[in-house]
Amino acid sequence: MGDLGINVPGLVTQIVSFTVLFAVLWRLLYKPVTKMLDERSSRIEDSLAAADRARAEAQSSAEQVERELAGARQEGQRLIAEARDTATQYREREEARSRDELEILFKRARTDIEKERQEATEHVRRQFASIAIAAAERVIESSLDEKTHREVIEKVLADELVRRP
Repeated sequence: MGDLGINVPGLVTQIVSFTVLFAVLWRLLYKPVTKMLDERSSRIEDSLAAADRARAEAQSSAEQVERELAGARQEGQRLIAEARDTATQYREREEARSRDELEILFKRARTDIEKERQEATEHVRRQFASIAIAAAERVIESSLDEKTHREVIEKVLADELVRRP
């Protein structure tokens, strides 16, 4: 190989040196660097897995919050509907009670008016009887029996009232 310009002892020395250097670098650099890269890769994978879990949990939490909000909205709508129904029922009860009270007041007022009308009619009748007796006494210029005259006048008035409704 000498003819080719290859120095065999130098080549063997370089091969041995290269092998020793390769073994030293393999042992001292390659294994720790690959170990460090593997650990870093593992940490990245763990971080990605944790991020995926966190994303899934966030999605699950968001869905649960949406379900709870929907439930709360439905509950709120139900409570509003119940409040409206209760208010309507209360208003109807109060209106019915007010109508009943007004009807009672109207009946009482009608009764009072009828009673006062009858009292006024009776008072007018008595006054008219007294005036009629006084007029009759003056006309005939004699003192007639007041009791008899009153009976006659009341009979005449009763007959007149029966004829005129």
